[in-house]
Amino acid sequence: MAWSTIVLFLVGLGLLVLGADWLVRGAARLAAAAGISSLVIGLTVVAFGTSSPELAVSMKASWQGQADMAVGNVVGSNIFNVLFILGASALITPLLVAQDLVRRDVPIMIVMSVAVLLMALDGGIGRLDGALLLSGLIAYTVWIVRASRRESAAVEAEYEAEFGAEQAKKSPVWLNLGYVIAGLVLLVVGSGWLVDGAVEFAHWMGISDVVVGLTIVAAGTSLPEVATSILAAVRGEKDIAVGNVVGSNMFNLMGVLGVSGLVSPEGLPVIPAMVGLDLPVMIAVAIACLPVFARGRMIPRWEGLVFLIYYVAYTAYLVLDATKHEAKDGYSRVMLQFVLPLTALTMGVLALRVWRSKRNGVPV
Repeated sequence: MAWSTIVLFLVGLGLLVLGADWLVRGAARLAAAAGISSLVIGLTVVAFGTSSPELAVSMKASWQGQADMAVGNVVGSNIFNVLFILGASALITPLLVAQDLVRRDVPIMIVMSVAVLLMALDGGIGRLDGALLLSGLIAYTVWIVRASRRESAAVEAEYEAEFGAEQAKKSPVWLNLGYVIAGLVLLVVGSGWLVDGAVEFAHWMGISDVVVGLTIVAAGTSLPEVATSILAAVRGEKDIAVGNVVGSNMFNLMGVLGVSGLVSPEGLPVIPAMVGLDLPVMIAVAIACLPVFARGRMIPRWEGLVFLIYYVAYTAYLVLDATKHEAKDGYSRVMLQFVLPLTALTMGVLALRVWRSKRNGVPV
């Protein structure tokens, strides 16, 4: 293995961390200067920017006739965003969840996840489906920005309480915008170099292309979200950490699939295996956010650990299935007969507790 591979990996990692730091810093100050909450900035500017690798990969795959990769990239990224990124961020520091996210954005994410599955039932996502998804993204973005502008007084008071009344005036808008743009560029470049180095290293270790594709490359397009959310959590910008994940999922569903469906010559075919497994898993992960977020509007460390464990379990199944390993059938039975029913029961009890507490006016 060449030394250039190690250098590429380390430089990519450095650019990723630096880009995330600049993006979070610029986005937080830009939000205050514009009178828009950090949550909305996380749901829009930060989320759309960190999802640009998914958009680039999916559009290229659609245009080149590899449309199954376009859909798989979106579905895999959405599962990764919730289970891995939120899990890792919550493990570092418990994440507070804004009320608007529970009341407005997560239910929309669930509805759009179900809508994509329904569109895929006929075997593909056509240009009409793509146009509808893209229109939904535009409407959603306009709506949440207008709603945030109406709360500008509260946002200003919150910012002044945290950072001081004079800091917004001392920080020029052009400088904060420069931080955001430079941060996004460094995230995209750094994630690309990091993935290239990791793939070459994996091949040097003798790991097959199948396993590399299911792990390193699949997670690679979500590295900007990983770096941004974890660094936002460390810096105390927890609205950006959580909003980035939910907003990225929304952009993937409506923006990436919408644009890819429009540019693909024959639409986006969806294989039966994805309809039978991956899309339902994506919906289940989105639904799981609702009771977890609503319970005290906080994601504690132990729930972050549970999210991470589920991502490892899902990835392990994909690897076993792709390699046709003999342990796959036994693993599937354990997941279907024990783990998933237990999870569904736990989520049901959690949701019931949240509903009862809200009805009785008692904190969860």
